[in-house]
Amino acid sequence: MGKKTDIKKVVLAYSGGLDTSVILHWIKKEYNCEIIAYCADIGQEEELDGLEAKALKNGASKMLIPDLTDEFAEDFIFPMIRSSAIYEMRYMLGTSIARPIIAKKQIEIALKENADAIAHGATGKGNDQVRFELAVMALAPHLNIIAPWREWEFKGRKDLIAYSQRENIPITVSAEKPYSMDRNLLHISYEGGILEDIYQEPKEDMFILTKSPENAKDTPEYIEIEFKNGNAVKLNGSPEKPAMILKKLNLLGAEHGIGRVDIVENRLVGIKSRGVYETPGGTILQIAHRDLESITLERDLQHLKDELSLPYSRLVYNGQWFSPKREALQAFVDNTQKIVNGKVRLKLYKGNCTIVGRQSDNSLYSNDLASFEEENVYDQKDAEGFIKLFGLTLRDSYRQYIQ
Repeated sequence: MGKKTDIKKVVLAYSGGLDTSVILHWIKKEYNCEIIAYCADIGQEEELDGLEAKALKNGASKMLIPDLTDEFAEDFIFPMIRSSAIYEMRYMLGTSIARPIIAKKQIEIALKENADAIAHGATGKGNDQVRFELAVMALAPHLNIIAPWREWEFKGRKDLIAYSQRENIPITVSAEKPYSMDRNLLHISYEGGILEDIYQEPKEDMFILTKSPENAKDTPEYIEIEFKNGNAVKLNGSPEKPAMILKKLNLLGAEHGIGRVDIVENRLVGIKSRGVYETPGGTILQIAHRDLESITLERDLQHLKDELSLPYSRLVYNGQWFSPKREALQAFVDNTQKIVNGKVRLKLYKGNCTIVGRQSDNSLYSNDLASFEEENVYDQKDAEGFIKLFGLTLRDSYRQYIQ
């Protein structure tokens, strides 16, 4: 980080929430520089309404809101879905996968605008600071980085609320509802504030996307997703682009109460943090994709891919999307997906997403081999020799215990 006097122009990742509203005002005051506010449109919907006017009123020289929704779905979410990546077995990485595309475009803007630095609103306790800054290190290491949470005297969001009131900064967060939200095409996340009591159930009025399973439709709904090379390409027989498939699945899943999770996860910095997430469309897509792999991938390949999905998920979570390791894993994953083609039928009902059928021209499933009825393909007597050889090491190790 250079001296404050060296910083003449900054591109700030701006959401219009409490943190970045205060940050915009604070950087302009402390660094005495021009600030370009930037927000990637990756499916926040109505959260983008009025954002430009708000940023300009708060002191930004201009506000840029590029539509990255299609790129986000096709080049970030879908590759991750193909990998079956789920962090700590439950978190579908909705915030994590959004950060690399946000940072990538922010860096592109900074270079185009001849900015000296980029700035973000990530706290010094969280994962996002790592995700943003690793992207800068990978794509434009000469840029300076301003991270106000590691510089200023404020200790928490109560201080920010007080500061915004003193400086007449318009904000939407209040002391009565101080949890933090993050929304994109894949999910909505909630954390902090009233959610920090991990024994208390979130209030129903907090959820924005999904109905509760109790209030969801009383009749099940059947849908069909068709995949090609591991990517969803049709929904109920209609060809759609990746972003539109996710949008439609979000609506379907939301109506049936699908995709809510309440977890305590391990942050990269070592802190345990509670996150409540709504990921309706992503949950449906992940379940369908995984099921299609079960009939198209050879056993050992499927198991190896499952094992590698764990380090892949950690790379995404830890902000290493642009790392050689993630790219190498992606190449392996995508090679396996050449035969993940076919259709999956699902039943959506009261918070559940159930597979009810699957078919593929690349299927390795054999009804003759799997059948319990009479067949001429598999000689069951052969199993005796197989079991003796398979258990040979167990028999030998047993001898050690009886000596």
